Amino acid sequence: MKRHLLWLVIVVGTALLQTMWPDFLTVRGVAPDLVLLLVVYFGLVDGEERAMLTGVVGGMYQDVASGAVLGHHVLCLVLVGYTIGRVSTRLMTDHPAIRTLLVLFAGAAHGALYTAVSYVQRPDIATVYTIAVIVIPTAFYTALLTPVVYFVLERLFRKPDSLSGGKK
Repeated sequence: MKRHLLWLVIVVGTALLQTMWPDFLTVRGVAPDLVLLLVVYFGLVDGEERAMLTGVVGGMYQDVASGAVLGHHVLCLVLVGYTIGRVSTRLMTDHPAIRTLLVLFAGAAHGALYTAVSYVQRPDIATVYTIAVIVIPTAFYTALLTPVVYFVLERLFRKPDSLSGGKK
């Protein structure tokens, strides 16, 4: 129960941080997608169900806070969470470089999906410009934060060692 409550506090807190203090995180006009980072982390560690639930909670807050059409962020984050959860069963994801690459690809996929959904609703947006100027730099910035965020999350969500009863 305590682990689930900690998960909820971290997801909501991260969504709050990302939407309430975007200037704090912005470097040269680019801000990382911290909720996406959590979706990928939980997809790798706990599987697609936890990743998808993280996408629903974080995406719902992002949709409400940003004024976007309700469901844009949720849909994109849930699809990315499901994909990462499924891929994680077939990859060795313990190496930091693999995790960082997965976050990079997930960020690019999330941005492309979000841009595609936005384009369907408003065909007048500049999709190529959006992907080149916003999506790709955001994916790189998010990937750069992967080792630090994963280090913190692994300390918070350590699973007890079943043999000794202690923590790993």
